[in-house]
Amino acid sequence: MSDRHVVVGAGPVGTHVARLLADRGSEVVLVSRRGTTAPGVTSATLDASDADALSALTDGAVALYNCANPSDYTQWHQVWPPLARSLRLAAERTGAVLAVTGTLYPYGPVADGVMREGMPDAATDHKGVLRAEMWRELADAHRAGSLRAVEVRGSDYMGTGVGTNGHVTRLLPAALDGKAVWAIDAADVPHSFTDVLDEARGLIAAVDTPESWGQVWHAPTNPAVTLRQAITDTLAAVGRPPVPVRVVPRLITRAAGLALPMLRELNQLSYQRTAPYVLESTRSQQMLGIEPTPWAEVCRRTAQV
Repeated sequence: MSDRHVVVGAGPVGTHVARLLADRGSEVVLVSRRGTTAPGVTSATLDASDADALSALTDGAVALYNCANPSDYTQWHQVWPPLARSLRLAAERTGAVLAVTGTLYPYGPVADGVMREGMPDAATDHKGVLRAEMWRELADAHRAGSLRAVEVRGSDYMGTGVGTNGHVTRLLPAALDGKAVWAIDAADVPHSFTDVLDEARGLIAAVDTPESWGQVWHAPTNPAVTLRQAITDTLAAVGRPPVPVRVVPRLITRAAGLALPMLRELNQLSYQRTAPYVLESTRSQQMLGIEPTPWAEVCRRTAQV
């Protein structure tokens, strides 16, 4: 029986998935535009939006992992549709289980701020609607029997390799130097942070659990903390004292968003920062048989920027 896995995207999730699979002895192909390498993994330089090339590469694989993350946050509507279509076609043509690295965007604002498995996708912002539609197409195809798919959603990442894409890791270089840091919109609202390694573990566990296919699951995630607490805990994990965490007022971010596309995108999703944003993963942990990495260890590895 095949134990070949194709991982699309060499960012922090894809790299962790590839390494975990290689460590257990699986044959792994890591796909990226730059041909990124990893120990024990075969690299492939490929534009994954090329459905024919991706299908040929995936032929014979047990699973295809969508760990891609468009580098330009403002260009999702240009990048995601052809890439999602290619991945869907590759899964349909080859029979590989398609495991998707999901986000919480499809849920949109939630009344009590707690996102649970089985909740409807109710986003109205363009990014949330796009990601919800991507999953809906896969879920419909799964029910129709044309492919097998599963999605694992995580909250904002912490852990190794996240870099400037994370709310905490974006501020860490200055914090580790003992400088005050500036948070966008809020710093004292409960917020879930998912270890990027736990997202990878969740994807692999979902592929290994046929009962989970056709559904959305949540990466195992520790109890929510505030951004201020996450930064303080991460500094403490490497023996550093806390630093002042100041907040950029909404008035300023709104005004700046008129001129800066990136801030304009962030402003549309301000509810993710100004209200509780809590990921509940208990049911997923039971289904997939995994627990979140202990918080102290998440913080320690996050500090290794």
